[in-house]
Amino acid sequence: MYCTRSVTSDLVWIGASNRQHPIFESAYPVPRGMSYNSYLLLDEKTVLFDTVDRSVQTQFFENLEHTLAGRRLDYIVVHHMEPDHAATLGDLMIRYPEAVIVCNGKSVNMIRQFHWTDPKRAMLVNEGDTLAAGRHTLTFYNAPMVHWPEVMVSYDSADKILFSADAFGTFGALNGILFADEVDFERDWLDDARRYYTNIVGKYGPQVLALLKKASGLDIGMICPLHGPVWRENLGWLLEKYTRWASYRPEKDGVLIAFASVYGGTETAANILACRLAERGVPVEMYDVSVTHPSYVLAEAFRYSHIVLASTTYNNGIFVTMENLLRDLAHHALKGRKAALIQNGSWAPASGKLMAQILEGMKDMELLQPPVTLKSTLAPGQDGELEELARVLAASVRGAPEPEAPVREERKVKGFVCRICGFIYESDTLPADFVCPICRRPASDFEPVTE
Repeated sequence: MYCTRSVTSDLVWIGASNRQHPIFESAYPVPRGMSYNSYLLLDEKTVLFDTVDRSVQTQFFENLEHTLAGRRLDYIVVHHMEPDHAATLGDLMIRYPEAVIVCNGKSVNMIRQFHWTDPKRAMLVNEGDTLAAGRHTLTFYNAPMVHWPEVMVSYDSADKILFSADAFGTFGALNGILFADEVDFERDWLDDARRYYTNIVGKYGPQVLALLKKASGLDIGMICPLHGPVWRENLGWLLEKYTRWASYRPEKDGVLIAFASVYGGTETAANILACRLAERGVPVEMYDVSVTHPSYVLAEAFRYSHIVLASTTYNNGIFVTMENLLRDLAHHALKGRKAALIQNGSWAPASGKLMAQILEGMKDMELLQPPVTLKSTLAPGQDGELEELARVLAASVRGAPEPEAPVREERKVKGFVCRICGFIYESDTLPADFVCPICRRPASDFEPVTE
């Protein structure tokens, strides 16, 4: 049985939603499901805009057959060849062999790769080429790496509609609605839209900005993405969000605290820091990276101006879930954030140095001060270090000069501990040629023990 909705008087949404697969692209949790949008234009010529994922193909083909109502399918526009939009293209070519596939040269190659067939009726289009369907004329614009190299978008000058491929999409099933103005989008959908953008397209900010520049030259009254609601109102608000995300500019002045804690010591320090920040009126968000999927934390890192990463040392490295998050942040090209670190290690704290190395490899990331170091748990009196970190973070968030920090007494060295096995050499100096009697490590693997 068909399930469709009208977008305009002669444009019909014939997509579908899937709520049975909890993971999208084998990577991202979608607890609210996922929509796969396809649109059919009923002009003098019929034009289909993209197909759908195999998980919803039965609904799609029923929708298409009903909406065509016996008419010939003249054109199939392929904006994006990723299988969540083109998996059913091969079946479509068999069912409607007379249809002309409208795409660019890169898409033709991918059709061969995915479907092992050479499109018999293909119309290759380049930047600025047009297709007349009757009252409607479509103009095509390339959008490479938003987020695959073959991506293009199309603009219908008659009704001022931008068919935007993956741009302006979001996670989430449509649940009967079609238009963004049918829901409180900022309250109920913005988090999923941000998470979709940052994880799917976030790496390609410059390419998104290039597409937004092209879009700014068009008179757009409606945006039809391949996932999520259609936009027909408040387009300026949506474009501002995308411009900010693509520019890696934070939406919120505040602190994201992400922590990885095995036995609770690191988490306690993170909680104390959050309290000290909240007391200063600084917005704070916290995530345990061993519990929360990294896609959510990455989206919040795009959202917040400041990031604190707190991790135990594990196998002389960063705890695995924190390292996964950091690699994900770097892979998605996040930049322009101010950061601070908390490291923990019962005998050889090393996570701080390693986290700093990853952050320093990212663009325009500023470490505000050296890591706060824990040895198993926060030592008595060490809460002052978290108080100081909260002061520095709060001043940075507000952009205000930092108050003078209280002068701390220099702690005296009372020995040296091997970072590998924990052996303590009791003296205020360590010979340069000293070798650990337990693990045979050199003096360079020792660090001071202070009072």
